[in-house]
Amino acid sequence: MAKVEKIKLKIGNVEIGAGAPVSVQSMTNTKTDDVYATLKQIEELASMGCEIIRVAVLNKNCAKALGEIVKNSPIPVVADIHFDYRLALIAMEEGINALRINPGNIGNIEHTKRVVEMAKKTKTPIRIGVNAGSLERDLYENKEMALSDKMVESANRHIKILEDLDFHLIKVSLKSSDTMTTINAYRKMYEITPYPLHVGLTESGTLKSGIVKSSVAIGALLSEGIGDTIRVSLTENPIEEVKLAYEILKTLNLKKRGINFISCPTCGRTQIDLIGLAKKVEERFSNLDIPITIATMGCPVNGPKEAACADYGIAGAIGEGYIFKKGEMIKKVPQENLLEELENIIRLDLKIS
Repeated sequence: MAKVEKIKLKIGNVEIGAGAPVSVQSMTNTKTDDVYATLKQIEELASMGCEIIRVAVLNKNCAKALGEIVKNSPIPVVADIHFDYRLALIAMEEGINALRINPGNIGNIEHTKRVVEMAKKTKTPIRIGVNAGSLERDLYENKEMALSDKMVESANRHIKILEDLDFHLIKVSLKSSDTMTTINAYRKMYEITPYPLHVGLTESGTLKSGIVKSSVAIGALLSEGIGDTIRVSLTENPIEEVKLAYEILKTLNLKKRGINFISCPTCGRTQIDLIGLAKKVEERFSNLDIPITIATMGCPVNGPKEAACADYGIAGAIGEGYIFKKGEMIKKVPQENLLEELENIIRLDLKIS
């Protein structure tokens, strides 16, 4: 259990921390100064459920583009800034909803003071983003400390810089590409900090490996009550990040969005193309944003009872199939009509046009 009382802050209209629902974040991969492309991607991500978006601010042109982006974005926008404190000042002038910086890498203390002074005036939260690959030199060279301890120490140094300037609109992340290092760092930080934690695994890899690593790390932490916002980092279209984030949240019963699909594994009793059928079910119903569970089972012997938790489902047999609801068989239809009949029943029951 945490030893300190947690605080809540707001990124735009999204509450973070102290019991607020876990929010889903992602990051654009467009050129930020291409306002049209950036807003288009933000809108796509928001339509998938992304609640906070981060954009890279590499130069003055990117910083100047933030005003138009923030004004037209359907979700709060966070500016990701490294080294140049002047970009943070411009970002706040342009109305950014939050900053992601490390106070220790934007120059001397006078630069940090200028950023904090404006952040106070504009009430702009700052996320301290600690990355295992870019720790302070003395921590990097320390052979006695565990990497997770080094990350926590780095975060606390950055926090102290802001607290000494009487600034407390702080969110913290401690990311590594190693799953257990990340888990241990967040566990330790959770025990000692009042600030909201943004949870994620950095450099987790491509879709297949990234799904496994991110699910283990983020899922483990959320199951312990650790984490206020999450980002799944994948070498993939950011839409996949948002999809996986919601799968993790749905699995832990933390947030419902879209349909929860379940299906049984194949076995010797299966007399149909179960793999193909399960994929078709997901394709047919993936556009429905309703919090129900649909099951695809391989046989009618145990299928409906094994999937009794599902709101609706189908079980296949040779040449025919069965539609069931809440574990009870309601209709037998030819196999080629399974999907169409299932969709008709769901749309009729839920009054979906």
